[in-house]
Amino acid sequence: MDIFEAIHTRRSIRQFTGGEVSEETVRQILSAAMCAPSAGNAQPWQFVVLRDRALLDRIPDIHPHAMMTRQASVGILVCGDLRLEKYKGFWVQDCSAATQNLLLAAHGVGLGAVWTGVYPDEGRTANFRQFFRLPEEIVPFSFVPMGPPAQQLARKDIFLPERVHLNGW
Repeated sequence: MDIFEAIHTRRSIRQFTGGEVSEETVRQILSAAMCAPSAGNAQPWQFVVLRDRALLDRIPDIHPHAMMTRQASVGILVCGDLRLEKYKGFWVQDCSAATQNLLLAAHGVGLGAVWTGVYPDEGRTANFRQFFRLPEEIVPFSFVPMGPPAQQLARKDIFLPERVHLNGW
């Protein structure tokens, strides 16, 4: 898929067929996530892959906007690893870039996915930390349910020229 086509057609998919997602596809998507830029090339991320149906079904209990996880085939928790930070606090930007790469890669291989925010919501962060038994230095950042899409959303052109400023405000 052409990069501009991928960017312009990627949408937040919240309905899945429940079909299978291979280990190789998950590996390919995670590899793309790990290609994201990071401050000082620190790559301060860790990923938790969730495939267990019973556990996926429980995610809405700890995240109020993750009902779609009950239809998803896979969920990926993107985490910041504070031990790997080179520049304090930049892990948030790094994990954002990794999450975006993950979403684009999922779309590129024909899967649907949606970014459900965890950090900086203290309640969600605590819930995910406990649910996944994360060490103290690992911060849950985003949770991405994915699978074969059960919905097709049209391409949407959202370029807003009034938000572009040349050489200053």
